[in-house]
Amino acid sequence: MAELGKRDSTRILVTASFHEQGLATLRKYADVVYEDWRVTKRVYWGAELLDKIREAKANAIIVEADAVTEEVVDGVPLKFIGCARDAPNEIDVEAATRRKVPVFYAPGRNAEAVADLTILLVLAQARKLVGIDRALKSGRVRVDDAAQLAKMQESLQGFELGPRTIGIVGLGQIGSRVAERLRGFGTRVIYYDPNVNPAQGKKFGAEAVDLKTLLSTADIVTLHTRATPETFRMIGAEQLSWMKPTAHLINTARSAIIDEDALYKALKTKAIAGAGLDVHSREPVGSDNRFLEFDNVTVTPHIGGNTFDVVYRQSLILASSIEQFLTGKPVKNVVNPEVLKGSC
Repeated sequence: MAELGKRDSTRILVTASFHEQGLATLRKYADVVYEDWRVTKRVYWGAELLDKIREAKANAIIVEADAVTEEVVDGVPLKFIGCARDAPNEIDVEAATRRKVPVFYAPGRNAEAVADLTILLVLAQARKLVGIDRALKSGRVRVDDAAQLAKMQESLQGFELGPRTIGIVGLGQIGSRVAERLRGFGTRVIYYDPNVNPAQGKKFGAEAVDLKTLLSTADIVTLHTRATPETFRMIGAEQLSWMKPTAHLINTARSAIIDEDALYKALKTKAIAGAGLDVHSREPVGSDNRFLEFDNVTVTPHIGGNTFDVVYRQSLILASSIEQFLTGKPVKNVVNPEVLKGSC
Protein backbone atom coordinates (compact mmCIF):
# COMPACT_ATOMS: atom_id res chain seq x y z
CA MET A 1 0.00 0.00 0.00
CA ALA A 2 2.11 2.87 -1.29
CA GLU A 3 2.78 5.82 0.98
CA LEU A 4 0.22 4.76 3.59
CA GLY A 5 1.04 6.00 7.04
CA LYS A 6 2.87 9.05 5.74
CA ARG A 7 1.37 12.15 7.32
CA ASP A 8 1.93 14.42 4.31
CA SER A 9 0.15 12.05 1.89
CA THR A 10 -3.27 12.30 3.48
CA ARG A 11 -5.36 15.37 4.22
CA ILE A 12 -8.79 14.74 5.76
CA LEU A 13 -11.72 17.14 5.72
CA VAL A 14 -13.89 16.32 8.73
CA THR A 15 -17.34 17.92 8.72
CA ALA A 16 -18.82 15.37 11.13
CA SER A 17 -19.02 16.04 14.85
CA PHE A 18 -15.82 14.43 16.13
CA HIS A 19 -14.38 13.95 19.60
CA GLU A 20 -10.88 15.25 20.27
CA GLN A 21 -9.65 11.77 21.07
CA GLY A 22 -10.64 10.60 17.60
CA LEU A 23 -9.08 13.66 16.00
CA ALA A 24 -5.85 12.96 17.88
CA THR A 25 -5.72 9.48 16.35
CA LEU A 26 -6.28 10.86 12.85
CA ARG A 27 -3.61 13.54 13.31
CA LYS A 28 -0.98 10.86 13.89
CA TYR A 29 -1.32 9.87 10.24
CA ALA A 30 -2.79 12.83 8.38
CA ASP A 31 -3.38 16.55 8.24
CA VAL A 32 -6.89 17.24 9.48
CA VAL A 33 -9.19 20.11 8.57
CA TYR A 34 -11.95 20.00 11.18
CA GLU A 35 -15.15 21.95 10.53
CA ASP A 36 -17.95 20.46 12.63
CA TRP A 37 -21.26 21.00 10.86
CA ARG A 38 -22.93 21.82 14.17
CA VAL A 39 -20.51 24.73 14.55
CA THR A 40 -20.43 25.94 10.94
CA LYS A 41 -24.20 25.40 10.57
CA ARG A 42 -23.48 24.11 7.07
CA VAL A 43 -24.60 20.91 5.39
CA TYR A 44 -23.11 20.33 1.94
CA TRP A 45 -24.76 18.56 -0.97
CA GLY A 46 -23.10 17.39 -4.15
CA ALA A 47 -21.32 20.24 -5.91
CA GLU A 48 -21.13 22.29 -2.69
CA LEU A 49 -19.28 19.49 -0.94
CA LEU A 50 -17.02 19.04 -3.95
CA ASP A 51 -16.06 22.72 -3.83
CA LYS A 52 -15.43 22.45 -0.09
CA ILE A 53 -13.12 19.45 -0.53
CA ARG A 54 -11.14 21.31 -3.18
CA GLU A 55 -10.96 24.42 -1.01
CA ALA A 56 -9.58 22.34 1.87
CA LYS A 57 -7.14 20.60 -0.48
CA ALA A 58 -8.34 17.32 1.01
CA ASN A 59 -8.06 13.85 -0.43
CA ALA A 60 -10.21 12.13 2.20
CA ILE A 61 -13.44 13.07 3.98
CA ILE A 62 -15.42 12.20 7.08
CA VAL A 63 -19.03 13.37 6.94
CA GLU A 64 -22.17 13.03 9.02
CA ALA A 65 -24.94 15.08 7.46
CA ASP A 66 -23.43 15.90 4.06
CA ALA A 67 -24.40 14.04 0.87
CA VAL A 68 -21.49 12.42 -0.94
CA THR A 69 -22.98 12.06 -4.40
CA GLU A 70 -21.55 10.50 -7.55
CA GLU A 71 -20.52 14.01 -8.60
CA VAL A 72 -18.31 14.28 -5.52
CA VAL A 73 -16.78 10.82 -5.88
CA ASP A 74 -15.99 11.38 -9.55
CA GLY A 75 -14.92 14.99 -9.07
CA VAL A 76 -11.94 14.58 -6.77
CA PRO A 77 -9.54 11.66 -6.08
CA LEU A 78 -10.39 10.37 -2.59
CA LYS A 79 -8.40 7.89 -0.52
CA PHE A 80 -11.42 7.07 1.61
CA ILE A 81 -14.81 8.29 2.79
CA GLY A 82 -15.81 8.12 6.44
CA CYS A 83 -19.48 8.25 7.41
CA ALA A 84 -20.32 8.96 11.05
CA ARG A 85 -23.57 7.04 10.90
CA ASP A 86 -24.83 3.49 11.36
CA ALA A 87 -25.46 3.23 7.63
CA PRO A 88 -24.03 5.37 4.81
CA ASN A 89 -27.44 6.48 3.55
CA GLU A 90 -26.16 9.75 2.06
CA ILE A 91 -23.10 8.21 0.38
CA ASP A 92 -23.12 6.92 -3.20
CA VAL A 93 -21.44 3.66 -2.26
CA GLU A 94 -21.78 2.28 -5.79
CA ALA A 95 -19.83 5.22 -7.22
CA ALA A 96 -17.22 4.91 -4.46
CA THR A 97 -16.80 1.21 -5.14
CA ARG A 98 -16.41 1.85 -8.85
CA ARG A 99 -13.63 4.32 -7.99
CA LYS A 100 -12.12 1.84 -5.50
CA VAL A 101 -12.70 4.24 -2.61
CA PRO A 102 -13.38 2.47 0.70
CA VAL A 103 -16.34 3.75 2.71
CA PHE A 104 -16.01 3.44 6.49
CA TYR A 105 -18.99 3.74 8.80
CA ALA A 106 -19.86 3.55 12.52
CA PRO A 107 -22.28 0.69 13.24
CA GLY A 108 -23.80 0.71 16.71
CA ARG A 109 -22.72 4.27 17.41
CA ASN A 110 -26.17 5.35 18.63
CA ALA A 111 -27.74 2.08 19.81
CA GLU A 112 -27.58 3.01 23.50
CA ALA A 113 -28.87 6.54 22.91
CA VAL A 114 -31.82 5.46 20.76
CA ALA A 115 -32.74 2.74 23.25
CA ASP A 116 -32.75 5.36 26.02
CA LEU A 117 -34.96 7.70 24.00
CA THR A 118 -37.33 4.85 23.23
CA ILE A 119 -37.82 4.20 26.93
CA LEU A 120 -38.38 7.92 27.45
CA LEU A 121 -41.10 7.97 24.78
CA VAL A 122 -42.68 4.83 26.21
CA LEU A 123 -42.87 6.43 29.66
CA ALA A 124 -44.06 9.75 28.24
CA GLN A 125 -46.96 7.97 26.57
CA ALA A 126 -47.73 5.80 29.57
CA ARG A 127 -47.93 8.84 31.86
CA LYS A 128 -49.47 11.28 29.33
CA LEU A 129 -46.58 13.68 29.79
CA VAL A 130 -47.35 15.93 26.80
CA GLY A 131 -51.02 16.30 27.76
CA ILE A 132 -50.13 17.12 31.36
CA ASP A 133 -47.54 19.71 30.34
CA ARG A 134 -49.92 21.41 27.93
CA ALA A 135 -52.79 21.40 30.43
CA LEU A 136 -50.69 23.10 33.11
CA LYS A 137 -49.32 25.70 30.69
CA SER A 138 -52.78 26.46 29.29
CA GLY A 139 -54.18 27.78 32.55
CA ARG A 140 -57.04 25.25 32.45
CA VAL A 141 -56.00 23.57 35.69
CA ARG A 142 -57.48 25.33 38.73
CA VAL A 143 -56.46 23.87 42.06
CA ASP A 144 -59.16 25.88 43.87
CA ASP A 145 -61.90 24.04 42.01
CA ALA A 146 -62.03 20.47 43.33
CA ALA A 147 -64.49 19.27 40.68
CA GLN A 148 -62.38 20.56 37.81
CA LEU A 149 -59.19 19.25 39.41
CA ALA A 150 -60.71 15.79 39.81
CA LYS A 151 -61.84 15.81 36.19
CA MET A 152 -58.38 16.79 35.03
CA GLN A 153 -56.73 14.15 37.19
CA GLU A 154 -59.01 11.51 35.71
CA SER A 155 -58.36 12.56 32.12
CA LEU A 156 -54.59 12.49 32.64
CA GLN A 157 -54.41 9.22 34.53
CA GLY A 158 -51.63 7.03 33.18
CA PHE A 159 -50.57 3.42 33.53
CA GLU A 160 -47.59 1.44 34.82
CA LEU A 161 -45.34 -0.64 32.57
CA GLY A 162 -45.07 -3.65 34.88
CA PRO A 163 -48.45 -5.26 34.13
CA ARG A 164 -48.31 -4.35 30.43
CA THR A 165 -47.06 -6.02 27.26
CA ILE A 166 -44.64 -4.19 24.97
CA GLY A 167 -44.06 -5.39 21.42
CA ILE A 168 -40.73 -4.78 19.70
CA VAL A 169 -40.57 -4.91 15.90
CA GLY A 170 -36.93 -5.62 15.10
CA LEU A 171 -34.70 -7.15 17.77
CA GLY A 172 -31.35 -5.93 16.46
CA GLN A 173 -28.81 -3.71 18.18
CA ILE A 174 -31.39 -1.19 19.37
CA GLY A 175 -34.42 -3.43 19.83
CA SER A 176 -32.45 -5.87 21.99
CA ARG A 177 -31.24 -3.00 24.19
CA VAL A 178 -34.81 -1.78 24.61
CA ALA A 179 -35.80 -5.30 25.68
CA GLU A 180 -32.99 -5.38 28.23
CA ARG A 181 -34.04 -2.02 29.67
CA LEU A 182 -37.64 -3.16 30.00
CA ARG A 183 -36.61 -6.04 32.24
CA GLY A 184 -36.22 -3.58 35.07
CA PHE A 185 -39.90 -2.66 34.81
CA GLY A 186 -41.10 -6.26 34.94
CA THR A 187 -42.80 -5.76 31.59
CA ARG A 188 -43.75 -8.68 29.35
CA VAL A 189 -41.82 -8.24 26.09
CA ILE A 190 -42.78 -9.83 22.79
CA TYR A 191 -41.05 -9.27 19.47
CA TYR A 192 -41.34 -9.80 15.75
CA ASP A 193 -38.13 -10.32 13.81
CA PRO A 194 -37.88 -13.19 11.29
CA ASN A 195 -34.08 -12.76 11.28
CA VAL A 196 -33.69 -13.53 14.99
CA ASN A 197 -33.74 -17.05 16.39
CA PRO A 198 -36.32 -17.44 19.22
CA ALA A 199 -33.56 -18.80 21.46
CA GLN A 200 -31.61 -15.59 20.88
CA GLY A 201 -34.68 -13.51 21.74
CA LYS A 202 -35.03 -15.31 25.06
CA LYS A 203 -31.59 -14.03 26.05
CA PHE A 204 -33.16 -10.57 26.14
CA GLY A 205 -36.26 -11.77 27.95
CA ALA A 206 -38.39 -11.48 24.80
CA GLU A 207 -40.87 -13.92 23.28
CA ALA A 208 -41.11 -14.35 19.50
CA VAL A 209 -44.52 -13.87 17.88
CA ASP A 210 -45.84 -13.03 14.40
CA LEU A 211 -46.53 -9.42 13.48
CA LYS A 212 -50.32 -9.62 13.75
CA THR A 213 -50.14 -11.21 17.19
CA LEU A 214 -47.71 -8.53 18.32
CA LEU A 215 -49.82 -5.64 17.09
CA SER A 216 -53.07 -7.04 18.46
CA THR A 217 -51.57 -7.96 21.85
CA ALA A 218 -49.14 -5.19 22.80
CA ASP A 219 -50.10 -2.18 24.89
CA ILE A 220 -47.14 -0.35 23.38
CA VAL A 221 -45.55 -1.18 20.02
CA THR A 222 -42.04 0.12 19.34
CA LEU A 223 -40.34 -0.05 15.94
CA HIS A 224 -36.64 -0.84 15.53
CA THR A 225 -36.33 -2.37 12.09
CA ARG A 226 -34.27 -0.98 9.23
CA ALA A 227 -35.86 0.80 6.29
CA THR A 228 -35.73 -1.64 3.39
CA PRO A 229 -38.02 -2.37 0.44
CA GLU A 230 -39.53 -5.16 2.58
CA THR A 231 -40.25 -2.90 5.56
CA PHE A 232 -41.48 0.11 3.57
CA ARG A 233 -44.82 1.11 5.16
CA MET A 234 -45.05 -2.22 6.92
CA ILE A 235 -47.28 -0.43 9.43
CA GLY A 236 -50.22 0.80 7.37
CA ALA A 237 -53.96 1.18 7.82
CA GLU A 238 -54.56 -2.58 8.05
CA GLN A 239 -51.81 -3.12 10.61
CA LEU A 240 -52.95 -0.16 12.70
CA SER A 241 -56.46 -1.64 12.73
CA TRP A 242 -55.04 -4.71 14.48
CA MET A 243 -53.87 -2.60 17.42
CA LYS A 244 -55.98 -2.13 20.52
CA PRO A 245 -57.67 1.28 20.89
CA THR A 246 -55.74 1.64 24.16
CA ALA A 247 -52.36 0.94 22.52
CA HIS A 248 -49.54 3.35 21.67
CA LEU A 249 -47.06 3.26 18.77
CA ILE A 250 -43.42 4.36 19.15
CA ASN A 251 -41.11 4.99 16.19
CA THR A 252 -37.43 5.82 16.67
CA ALA A 253 -36.36 3.84 13.59
CA ARG A 254 -37.28 5.27 10.18
CA SER A 255 -40.39 7.17 9.06
CA ALA A 256 -40.71 5.03 5.92
CA ILE A 257 -41.73 2.07 8.07
CA ILE A 258 -45.07 3.76 8.82
CA ASP A 259 -47.76 5.05 6.52
CA GLU A 260 -47.95 8.47 8.19
CA ASP A 261 -51.32 9.32 6.63
CA ALA A 262 -52.80 6.13 8.05
CA LEU A 263 -51.25 6.87 11.46
CA TYR A 264 -52.62 10.41 11.45
CA LYS A 265 -56.10 9.07 10.66
CA ALA A 266 -55.83 6.42 13.39
CA LEU A 267 -54.95 9.09 15.94
CA LYS A 268 -57.64 11.46 14.68
CA THR A 269 -60.33 8.79 14.95
CA LYS A 270 -58.95 7.49 18.27
CA ALA A 271 -58.37 4.07 16.71
CA ILE A 272 -55.21 3.96 18.85
CA ALA A 273 -54.44 5.79 22.07
CA GLY A 274 -51.31 7.71 21.09
CA ALA A 275 -47.82 7.72 19.61
CA GLY A 276 -44.23 8.72 20.26
CA LEU A 277 -42.42 9.82 17.10
CA ASP A 278 -38.77 10.73 16.69
CA VAL A 279 -38.55 10.17 12.91
CA HIS A 280 -40.69 11.90 10.30
CA SER A 281 -41.23 11.94 6.55
CA ARG A 282 -40.47 15.68 6.51
CA GLU A 283 -37.27 16.61 8.28
CA PRO A 284 -35.96 18.71 9.86
CA VAL A 285 -39.03 18.96 12.04
CA GLY A 286 -40.58 22.35 12.74
CA SER A 287 -43.59 23.65 14.61
CA ASP A 288 -45.78 22.86 11.60
CA ASN A 289 -45.50 19.10 12.12
CA ARG A 290 -49.07 17.86 11.95
CA PHE A 291 -48.71 15.40 14.82
CA LEU A 292 -48.11 18.29 17.23
CA GLU A 293 -51.85 18.97 17.21
CA PHE A 294 -52.40 15.88 19.37
CA ASP A 295 -52.01 16.01 23.14
CA ASN A 296 -51.54 12.24 23.11
CA VAL A 297 -48.50 12.27 20.81
CA THR A 298 -44.91 12.94 21.88
CA VAL A 299 -42.97 14.48 18.99
CA THR A 300 -39.18 14.79 19.03
CA PRO A 301 -37.10 16.14 16.11
CA HIS A 302 -34.98 13.07 15.27
CA ILE A 303 -32.78 13.30 18.37
CA GLY A 304 -32.37 9.59 19.01
CA GLY A 305 -28.61 9.75 18.44
CA ASN A 306 -28.09 13.29 19.65
CA THR A 307 -25.91 12.73 22.71
CA PHE A 308 -22.32 13.58 23.62
CA ASP A 309 -21.67 9.87 24.02
CA VAL A 310 -22.67 9.13 20.42
CA VAL A 311 -20.17 11.70 19.13
CA TYR A 312 -17.47 10.09 21.24
CA ARG A 313 -18.39 6.57 20.09
CA GLN A 314 -18.66 7.38 16.37
CA SER A 315 -15.32 9.20 16.49
CA LEU A 316 -13.48 6.26 18.02
CA ILE A 317 -15.11 3.71 15.70
CA LEU A 318 -14.17 5.67 12.58
CA ALA A 319 -10.72 6.71 13.79
CA SER A 320 -9.89 3.08 14.56
CA SER A 321 -10.94 1.90 11.08
CA ILE A 322 -9.03 4.70 9.38
CA GLU A 323 -5.95 4.03 11.48
CA GLN A 324 -6.10 0.37 10.42
CA PHE A 325 -6.42 1.42 6.78
CA LEU A 326 -3.58 3.95 6.86
CA THR A 327 -1.23 1.50 8.59
CA GLY A 328 -2.00 -1.39 6.25
CA LYS A 329 -3.83 -3.56 8.79
CA PRO A 330 -7.11 -5.49 8.28
CA VAL A 331 -9.95 -2.98 8.40
CA LYS A 332 -13.22 -3.24 10.31
CA ASN A 333 -16.44 -1.42 9.54
CA VAL A 334 -15.98 -0.89 5.80
CA VAL A 335 -19.08 -1.00 3.62
CA ASN A 336 -17.30 -2.11 0.46
CA PRO A 337 -14.41 -4.34 1.59
CA GLU A 338 -13.91 -5.61 -1.94
CA VAL A 339 -12.06 -2.41 -2.85
CA LEU A 340 -9.35 -3.23 -0.28
CA LYS A 341 -8.43 -6.59 -1.79
CA GLY A 342 -4.90 -6.56 -3.09
CA SER A 343 -4.26 -3.01 -1.86
CA CYS A 344 -1.85 -4.08 0.89
